[in-house]
Amino acid sequence: MTPRHWFRRRTTRVRRPGRALHDPGAAGPGTASYRSALRTPGAAAFFLAAAPARVGVAMAGLGIVWLVHAETGSFAAAGLVTGSFAVAETLVGPQAARLMDRFGQPSVLVPLLCAHAGAVAALVALALTGAPVLPLMATGLAAGATVPQIGALSAARWSALLHGRAELAPAFALETMSNDAAFLLGPALAVLTATRLHPAASTALAGALVVGAGLAFAALRSTAPAPAARAVRGGTADRGPGRLWTRNFGTLLAVNVALGVFFGSMQVSVSAFAEVHHAASAAGFLYGLMSAASLLAGLVYGRYHRRTSPGRRLPLILTFLACASLLPMLADSPWQLGLALLLPGAGVAPCIIVSSTLVESVMDRSVLTQAFTWTNSACAAGIAVSAAVVGRLVDGAGARAGFTVPLLALTAAAALTWSSRIALTAATASTAATAATTTSGRPPKQDDSAGAVP
Repeated sequence: MTPRHWFRRRTTRVRRPGRALHDPGAAGPGTASYRSALRTPGAAAFFLAAAPARVGVAMAGLGIVWLVHAETGSFAAAGLVTGSFAVAETLVGPQAARLMDRFGQPSVLVPLLCAHAGAVAALVALALTGAPVLPLMATGLAAGATVPQIGALSAARWSALLHGRAELAPAFALETMSNDAAFLLGPALAVLTATRLHPAASTALAGALVVGAGLAFAALRSTAPAPAARAVRGGTADRGPGRLWTRNFGTLLAVNVALGVFFGSMQVSVSAFAEVHHAASAAGFLYGLMSAASLLAGLVYGRYHRRTSPGRRLPLILTFLACASLLPMLADSPWQLGLALLLPGAGVAPCIIVSSTLVESVMDRSVLTQAFTWTNSACAAGIAVSAAVVGRLVDGAGARAGFTVPLLALTAAAALTWSSRIALTAATASTAATAATTTSGRPPKQDDSAGAVP
């Protein structure tokens, strides 16, 4: 053995304080790719199976609006039924995820999908027979309560397969881009089927996509996370399910609420701005520019594995988003607004990716599906509340005033994450150390520079 080879074999890696431990077998910076993530056994199958279900979920709300309005002639009735669906989805979704954490995804997902199929069929049948609003709201509640949070289930599977590995960042980037693509395609498909075929066709197609793809997803049992109850009975855990409501999780929920406020505020504000400038038809295109920038940024960001802790990256990205949100307030024409939306759009996907990575890192494995579902619900709540608030603000103070709401929300979220970055970084480092122990079978060396914890 030459001296050079001896030196290479004897040299050990020194971990700097505040940096996460990395699995020696994981891909290094720049080497973790979408291909390596999708080549993980079983990953491509469940990811592709989830794609149609995401589109169905994205179609559902707008499809109900077209169906109920066509049959009742009232947008107020359509709003009540759609609101019932959204409220039930937001509140009941995390409870279904809790059962999936305890008993496993397939055991809960199959009966949930069967119930959803029945609820959607009942909603369509009642609407076509001229039923009053209250029965329509009841079936809307049932449909929303039984629609699965497929994005959260897919994220939990990625975590089960790639926990502690560099490929997890590209995997979450794939999740973000898939959701973005679904919410670009879903509303357009809903309008197309409702106008070209029948108002009921949109809701029926949305339900068929959710149920059909969901059953295919549930059938892929090999990639489903192990149920918490089975882990405890099998002796692989010495305690019950971990805590869900922690300070770190509260911080991440607040970040997702702020992201929801950003989405909801921008939708209303961009539409109002376009209408004021006599370009109402361009509103969808302007908002699409921001979504396209997000997709491109997510594609680029997900290709590289960074050694800095996500707990340190999140406040930086939120600060960038808050500063970029100033630009739409300076626009004086639709084309200027389109350019101004590119920069905040470029920060959205990286923010979602890092937020998802932190949820995966700081939460106990036994409550992970619930955690991902709650973050989705927090974002949905932010969208709903901000859309209503900004609508009133725009009516009273003009379109430009609506852009102040996402600025304030993101500034508050950035300040919160700056104050919580040490706790988030410490939790991420602890998770990485545990993953390294599981992979190597040996406990990681103590880092004396970190100091003793009282």
